[in-house]
Amino acid sequence: MLDIAEELSRWLSEDRDFAIATVTAVSGSAPRAPGAALAVASDGTAVGSVSGGCVEGAVYDLCQQALLDGATVLEHFGYSDEDAFSVGLTCGGSIDVLVTSVRRTDVFRTFLASVLAVAVSGKAAAAVRVADGPEELRGRGLLVLPDGSHQGGLGDHPDLQASAVAAACTALTTGRTATVVVGSPYSGASLTLLVEVRVPAPRMIVFGATDFAAALIPAGKLLGYHVTVCDARSVFSTTARFPAADEVVTDWPQRYLAGTQTDERTVLCVLTHEAKFDIPLLQLALRLPVAYVGAMGSRRTHTDRRRRLREAGLDEDELARLHSPIGMDLGARTPEETAVSIVAEIVALRYGGSGVPLRASGTPIHRKLLTPCPGDAAR
Repeated sequence: MLDIAEELSRWLSEDRDFAIATVTAVSGSAPRAPGAALAVASDGTAVGSVSGGCVEGAVYDLCQQALLDGATVLEHFGYSDEDAFSVGLTCGGSIDVLVTSVRRTDVFRTFLASVLAVAVSGKAAAAVRVADGPEELRGRGLLVLPDGSHQGGLGDHPDLQASAVAAACTALTTGRTATVVVGSPYSGASLTLLVEVRVPAPRMIVFGATDFAAALIPAGKLLGYHVTVCDARSVFSTTARFPAADEVVTDWPQRYLAGTQTDERTVLCVLTHEAKFDIPLLQLALRLPVAYVGAMGSRRTHTDRRRRLREAGLDEDELARLHSPIGMDLGARTPEETAVSIVAEIVALRYGGSGVPLRASGTPIHRKLLTPCPGDAAR
């Protein structure tokens, strides 16, 4: 539900009644990930999506029913169901959807207001809800902040609360929305918790104020990255040349990288194509715990670059992290085509994609996440 936090916050401020349907689990070739949500207001207005269109009509009806009876329900939609074609989920996968009413008389409304206030502010937060378990617990919520502090509750048992907080802190660290199965202190059966996270956008840092950088910025922003351009040459590193960038920095690349914040979701794209910038920058970048390090250049430049980096002390494991020449082999020529090839490589790395056409791959279309990404941070 955090993927539509701004719209839901506005509905609360307008004192509207609505219901939220949230994907809690997916299997097979399901179109959207856990955390994706569809909300339906009492006047019939809808925002968001749980399936990219496949089962929206059926889920819309469930939301309208929840507005009438206030019940929290967990519904399963799958290709193997007898009514699979009637609801439209014909992609071969299945999804579980949790539907919760948010009427002015519902206790969940107070919890949701707290979650949305933090999410809309841009601060990191995790919302934990009981997705599957005893009816009296289903839909209850817990708001957890990165320091472990929390609001709300999942019941009176401290072990369940502790398990939920621990799961939320793990999700906040990785930036990934996930479902977690824990033991239930109430019935002896297991509980399924949906842990939704809202964290600041991951960073894409582009080194080199070039035409290729200008083309890469909108592609990076399309994927949900906060994009910074850095170049030591002040005449080139200007906001006028890169109006779409979130930040434009004039500094020596390695000095800027050493002093700025990165994490395991950060991607670094080195487009300077000049050894005096590239080598000290890559020497540092390849030793940072980031998601991706790519560098532009010909194959001859790549060979020379690896030699220089070895002489600078990098070992083979560190060199293996370097994506150079940067990008996927699409036959790209223009800066815009090259930008597509770069983000294609980043996406392929994230999911373990082969880079071959889907018609020739023989692998599942939707794969499990290998590295944290924006789509799991519930922007």
